Amino acid sequence: MFTEQALAKINLFLHVGDRRADGFHPLQSLAVFTALGDVLTIQPAPGLSLAIDGPFAKGLETEDDNLVLRAGRALGTKSASLTLTKNLPVASGIGGGSADAAAALRGLSQLWGLGKDDVALRDIAAGLGSDVPACVLSQPCFMEGRGEILHPAESMPYLPMLLVNPGVAVPTKDVFAALQNRSGVEMVLPRGRFADTADLLRFLETTCNDLEAPARRLQPVIGEVLNAINALAGALLVRMSGSGATCFGIFADDECCRRAADTLKQAHPGWWVAPTHVPEAGIVHETAGQDIGPTPDGL
Repeated sequence: MFTEQALAKINLFLHVGDRRADGFHPLQSLAVFTALGDVLTIQPAPGLSLAIDGPFAKGLETEDDNLVLRAGRALGTKSASLTLTKNLPVASGIGGGSADAAAALRGLSQLWGLGKDDVALRDIAAGLGSDVPACVLSQPCFMEGRGEILHPAESMPYLPMLLVNPGVAVPTKDVFAALQNRSGVEMVLPRGRFADTADLLRFLETTCNDLEAPARRLQPVIGEVLNAINALAGALLVRMSGSGATCFGIFADDECCRRAADTLKQAHPGWWVAPTHVPEAGIVHETAGQDIGPTPDGL
């Protein structure tokens, strides 16, 4: 039996370019992964099946179009029983479904002894969704292209982080349809050698999330969430992640983050409020400093 973590992906910034001929929007983003996530348990069994439990299991389909099952089929016609414990809100801008698919690729590759390294898995992942390659890596990285071109960040400080979701749906296609102002994708990305939180925040001050404004117009409660986090003691940076509706705050320390979570839970009992952290990372990677891009066949 194998257990894989499907960690929440947070876009610390997200810049969008003009829509491409293939329908995708090019982007630039810095993605980090929290200690909080879904859990996928995998064991041998006849046939390929998926069961879902956990606080956000309701409404998720276990049928063929589920991204976890699609990941299994993308690896080949093998057999396994998968159980997904869904701890993250569904379709909330923190890569939950993509992280689940990435966990399936990693775990099933082990179970079936396929011998596929991360690069091979990311090639397969790109055919499943724009966020899935970064979730296979599950380490701080800059994303380009439609998300499949990755540049690992060389170091990342420990970041106490509060995640907040007001429980509203914000379809990604609707957010892009409402997008008016774009930062473009011409920024020269740094190497990501962030010495400390202050160093990271200085860089992030030059960036934004282009999708935040259209998401707020579609669901004004997102603005309420951002304002509520901003008002909490110790909040250093507050933004929306991805296409929403989950927002995050980076806090001065873990105690500030815990107190902020308690305050917000009392004030807004209907919101999902989760204190967590982004682990410190000093990434030594054989491809560090190089693009981890698509293979020649375009996957």
